Amino acid sequence: MEKIGVLVVSYGAREAAMVDAFARSPNHKVELYIADKQRNPFNMEQAAEHVVIPDLNIEEICKFAENNKDKIDFAIVGPEKPIIAGVRDLMEKRTGIPVICPKQEYAIEVSKVQQRLLFQEITPEANPRFKIFNPEDYKGTDEVKNTVYGWLDELENKAVVKPDKPTAGKGVGVWGDHFITREKLFEHFMSNFQYGTVIIEEKIDGEESSFQALCDGKHFIPLPGTRDYKRAFDGDKGPNTGGMGSYKDTGDALPFLTAAEREKEVALATRIFEKWKAKIGDDSALRGVPLYLAFMHTGSGIKILENNSRPGDPEIINILPVVEDDFVDVCFKILEGNLTRIELKKMATVLTYKVPPGYGGYAEVFSALVDKAAVGTPVDLSGAYMLVGRYGDNIRIYPGAMEVRDNQVYALKSRAVGVLGVGENIEEARQVSLEGARAIEGGAMWNRTDIASKKHIAQSMSHMEQLRRKS
Repeated sequence: MEKIGVLVVSYGAREAAMVDAFARSPNHKVELYIADKQRNPFNMEQAAEHVVIPDLNIEEICKFAENNKDKIDFAIVGPEKPIIAGVRDLMEKRTGIPVICPKQEYAIEVSKVQQRLLFQEITPEANPRFKIFNPEDYKGTDEVKNTVYGWLDELENKAVVKPDKPTAGKGVGVWGDHFITREKLFEHFMSNFQYGTVIIEEKIDGEESSFQALCDGKHFIPLPGTRDYKRAFDGDKGPNTGGMGSYKDTGDALPFLTAAEREKEVALATRIFEKWKAKIGDDSALRGVPLYLAFMHTGSGIKILENNSRPGDPEIINILPVVEDDFVDVCFKILEGNLTRIELKKMATVLTYKVPPGYGGYAEVFSALVDKAAVGTPVDLSGAYMLVGRYGDNIRIYPGAMEVRDNQVYALKSRAVGVLGVGENIEEARQVSLEGARAIEGGAMWNRTDIASKKHIAQSMSHMEQLRRKS
């Protein structure tokens, strides 16, 4: 077997799933060089060489690459921070190692305004109504307030406040979730506006889906649709998080969408890609996953909530374990510019995240859920790994925000470990995922129990039927 060296820039469980896909290569002996945010136990076990770079600084990542450049055939980047900072541009310039992720200039998740303007040019019908507020356009707070309130009149207060770029402010705020008065909305707005441009969009009612596509820069290969669960608690209650889990069905479409609606997703994303690519004029610039789109299906068609220029976390975890092709070969096709198709098993997958107390910074909200005596204790993954004996490849355990200390594993502050179940249908996959999550002990961790539940899917299906009748 041919020996291949792969550098993986890692943040959490998403990259552990990538590492797993490489390690299972049937055609290549893969040596993994992993630049990691922490001492991830799975990555450390799989790596030929593992380095911890807590801030994922691109200079340090490139030094690691330079030290091993004679052994590395290509690199792949999962987390957004180094992509936005230009890790591909820097690494390719300094080392000649080809990198799978978009070039810095086209990592458009860095600017919500840039996204909206791009989509307004290419597919305006999919853009929510929005208004951009630049600090230099206003002489004082009263003028800003009058303009904001005027826009809220048009939106009937149903608004989403987004800073253009990550700031020291309060981040994204949603009417009905973070505030229910104009005064509180304006307070949230100003906490961001003092640092730079803010955009206020209409709040969209509908059913959300996540769309991802692999791209070699020239070709655009849509992946099956996935559904992410942002809310902390069962029943979609509690604060928004980075994602508590996700699922995909056996085919390309989610169960609450028709085949025609799935085709519209693909057509919309493909149109964005083709017109964006033509504007750029660089056949490699959008390599990787340039379009990871959050779609909202409404009574009046698809709307784009946001786009990211990276694989989804957790959504790509639903995809990688059911890719039929050797993932190493898929990556080489991406680099060669000849990725024209990808084969996937007709299996459903469900991902459940176990998270530590206070995940997302909501310690008081979560405090009633946990055994206080268990907070900060080591985490035991052995029970989950024992289930591999029963389920084989149909269960995967992917440590994320976990680190090894003194030969024991501890959960950090973010999503600690993802358990993926694979099955002939969604419910079968869900039960495997839940069983794996229950088998993980220690650290006072907890998880949602209704990811991909029949009840939740039925609610989505009923909601979509109502929306279709309104259209």
